[in-house]
Amino acid sequence: MHYISTRGAAPNLDFEQVTLTGLAADGGLYLPREWPRFTKAEIAAMAGLPYAELATQIMLTFVGDSLTEERLRDMCRAAYGRFDHAAVTPLAQLEERHFLLELFHGPTLAFKDVALQLLGQLFEEFLSRSGEHLTIVGATSGDTGSAAIDAVAGREGVDIFMLHPAGRVSDVQRRQMTTVRAPNVHNVAVEDASFDDAQAMVKRMFGDPALTDTLRIGAVNSINWARLMAQVVYYFAAALALGAPHRKVAFSVPTGNFGDVFAGYVAAQMGLPVERLIVATNINDILHRALSAGDYSAGEVTPTAAPSMDIQVSSNFERLLFDAGGRDAGVLAAQMAEFDGSKAMLLSDGQRARIAELFTSARADPSQMNEAMAWAKDQCGQVIDPHTAIGLHAARAADVPGGVPVVTLATAHPAKFRDAVERATGQRPALPPRCGDLFDREEQFDTLPADYDAIRDYVLSRCKHPG
Repeated sequence: MHYISTRGAAPNLDFEQVTLTGLAADGGLYLPREWPRFTKAEIAAMAGLPYAELATQIMLTFVGDSLTEERLRDMCRAAYGRFDHAAVTPLAQLEERHFLLELFHGPTLAFKDVALQLLGQLFEEFLSRSGEHLTIVGATSGDTGSAAIDAVAGREGVDIFMLHPAGRVSDVQRRQMTTVRAPNVHNVAVEDASFDDAQAMVKRMFGDPALTDTLRIGAVNSINWARLMAQVVYYFAAALALGAPHRKVAFSVPTGNFGDVFAGYVAAQMGLPVERLIVATNINDILHRALSAGDYSAGEVTPTAAPSMDIQVSSNFERLLFDAGGRDAGVLAAQMAEFDGSKAMLLSDGQRARIAELFTSARADPSQMNEAMAWAKDQCGQVIDPHTAIGLHAARAADVPGGVPVVTLATAHPAKFRDAVERATGQRPALPPRCGDLFDREEQFDTLPADYDAIRDYVLSRCKHPG
């Protein structure tokens, strides 16, 4: 299995290389050269497998010669052994056709754990072979940071620098990052910045010789292919539980950076019978505008009670545009250059038509988000977080054929957003016992201005293992 860049000018890589590289040298994102595909019989044979075994079977198609099946299985068992539910990503039924896919049973209570617990192991495995050191730089709108830090804290061969927009993540999200005391963990609050601002600085680091000539830079957010690969698994798990491959399933996905829902697209390309992928956004609705009107134009980020979705530049959307445009890297590179210059572009007719075969979208304003949280609690006895509520709003509004179950991805534990949940439902969710002392732990982080040079110099001065 080899991987190609969406922009066509970076070298092709194998799975080990693409895991350690993150962003392609030409500014593009890596994808498999071709999509592996399962037959209907092969998918049917996966029914009933334990989650770690299902993950092994699905991800084995992507790793090529980089890992043996036995080693990948051991990694999956270790990664998913840290989850507090035997099913890892269990389904909860709301009403006849509507289900929640609970993705928050990992150590940091968010869906990012499903991929990042594995990614931390992959980093350590591949780095041990070469003796190299990896400097991870990342930006977070809330959940990626804590999940990534938990996954790599104390691991050999890795330093992690995580940027978050100051004052724009929940108190639980922030503390899950800033109370981890490990010598290889560095937290930075970026003043007067949005997630998009922080993410732009991280992307710039991958092309900055001042860093790349000295450090091997890696990524943990969803520009890293290995992270997306691991997220594909729970689409299979949910669909199999609901009757796949003999029954189609629709998924509603609250998303900002497009990685989580793109994993559903990958599952469909692999043969999973997906009826519809519903892209659910909050009022920072660039993805809804792009899918409904072909207008991919960034506006100002408006802070909301769903901070992980307060994004106006969705990095992974580039992967979908590449595939939907017939994998023409030259055309895609020109489109992205236009967007990078003006923060606006129009999708081609061909891209829109191909995307519409599988995707629809919906936008939820704050009142609709709150109504969905209240409905889930009052009518179904389920307390959900604001992001999940946006997905549920979209799921209930979607025009899905009768008989097709609709699965909303429950992306975070409600206690991560306890103030917003309490305002909408009157109930203040408690943290699980394993996180119960979170507010007694001492925080440690640095605050920096939204200045690229200041942040680059911070990374260079604190990385303990250059070269």
